[in-house]
Amino acid sequence: MAWQGILGHDDVVDQFRRAIARRRLASSFLFAGPEGIGKRSFALKLAQALLCRAGPEEALDPCGRCPACVQAVALSHPDLDVVSKPGDKSFLPLELLIGDKEHRMREGLCHRIGMKPLMGGRKVAIIEDADFLNAEGANSLLKTLEEPPPRSVLILVGTSPTRQLPTIRSRCQLIRFRPLAADLVATILVAQGLVADAAEAQRLARHGGGSVRRALDLADPGLWEFRNVLYERLQEPLVQSVRLAAAVAGFVEAAGKEASARRRRLRQVVAFAADFYQHLVRRLAGVAPAEDDDFGPWIDRASAAWPKDVRAAAACAERCLDALEHIDRNANPATVIESWLDALAAITLPVAPAQR
Repeated sequence: MAWQGILGHDDVVDQFRRAIARRRLASSFLFAGPEGIGKRSFALKLAQALLCRAGPEEALDPCGRCPACVQAVALSHPDLDVVSKPGDKSFLPLELLIGDKEHRMREGLCHRIGMKPLMGGRKVAIIEDADFLNAEGANSLLKTLEEPPPRSVLILVGTSPTRQLPTIRSRCQLIRFRPLAADLVATILVAQGLVADAAEAQRLARHGGGSVRRALDLADPGLWEFRNVLYERLQEPLVQSVRLAAAVAGFVEAAGKEASARRRRLRQVVAFAADFYQHLVRRLAGVAPAEDDDFGPWIDRASAAWPKDVRAAAACAERCLDALEHIDRNANPATVIESWLDALAAITLPVAPAQR
């Protein structure tokens, strides 16, 4: 099943339907989950469903034809407000939330959501890129979250609850979106014309971590070339952290001047490493590789060089997952690279040949 063409999140739809049927729909939500899994599309379609005047609200089945639906899709509905971070800004500008200095609390999202619905239904506001709320922006939302206007729904779309201040988290109902299954990612890539070849879509989806966005990022041939370099280094029994850190830093810098592009590339590199160690754990535990496993040569050499120590390989995988979390929390990339690879070196040091 795919609710309104959105794959993989029917359980979330059911959650909202039950809440509306019980008249227990919250006023503020935090949508959290990896990038590229459909959270923004879900929020916009939910807004359309709540604003549609053609059917019962609890059905969450927008007709797509009434004036409210048409305006919601065009983002011109007077009771729908959507704000997002401009591409040239590091944070969501305060002006988008509460107006500029001359019009504080007389313009902006918080002002508009407090007004009476113009079409007789609800007011719905969506804050995209909620991960980029700074302290000032988050604090400007507190009054709206503490005293929500009647018949209003505010949705914050982000990646992780840890990216939000506790004052925001405590005032929003958390809705977790799970990563998509690999076959769904491949289906979306082909159906939307993002990848022409079905086999390529499957390959990207296997490594995309349940995210269409991340799978698309992996279409860069340069990433796969660097993955070969990375795995050649990781298959050694001792991680040479200084040499590998220089290689990773250089590859990340080559992504361009934009911090977001560098952060995405670093995340891809660390995710590759996490995949490597997770496959190594399975091999050391005696699990046969899958037919479509393309880790074979590296894992064969790594498992031969390592002693039969599943715990050390698992610890390396955990350090990779820790590094991914730090990246998602907007930690300094250079610091992440150094601490991540130092941790891998410390774990692998006891299993180096000279120290066995």
